[in-house]
Amino acid sequence: MLTGSCLCGAVNWTLAGQPEGATACNCTACRRYGVLWAYGHENEDIHIHGVTRPYVRGKALEFHFCPQCGCMACWRGQRLDEQGRRRMAVNLRLSDPEAVARIPIDHFDGLDSFDDLPRDGRCVADYWF
Repeated sequence: MLTGSCLCGAVNWTLAGQPEGATACNCTACRRYGVLWAYGHENEDIHIHGVTRPYVRGKALEFHFCPQCGCMACWRGQRLDEQGRRRMAVNLRLSDPEAVARIPIDHFDGLDSFDDLPRDGRCVADYWF
C-alpha cells in the first residue's frame, strides 16, 4: 500500500498495491501542477481522507487540492463508468520518496495527440532532482 499526504497533513490518501507506472502528463493542467499520477477507483483501491477543494475542468475531471496548503492531492472523474465506478488518480509527489522512487514513468501526451508515449527508462527518482 502506498500513502501520500499534503504539506500540512490535512489531506492524505492511500493506494492499494504498487502501481505499474507513474504518469507524467503534459496537458495544460498537469504540467502546471507538476504531478505524477497513479490510477485507481474511488473507495476501492484509492481512499482520500480529509477535506479537499475541487477545481472542475470541463465535463470530465475535477482536480482536488488541500484548501489549507494548496497541494494537489488527486483528480477525480466526474462520471461513473459502466460498472458504476469512479476513476481517480493520486499525486505520487505526495508520497515518501523512497516508497515510489523505482516506479517507472509513463509519458502521456495530453496536450496534442492524447496518446501514451514510449517509456524512456526514467523512474520517479529521476524526477526528484
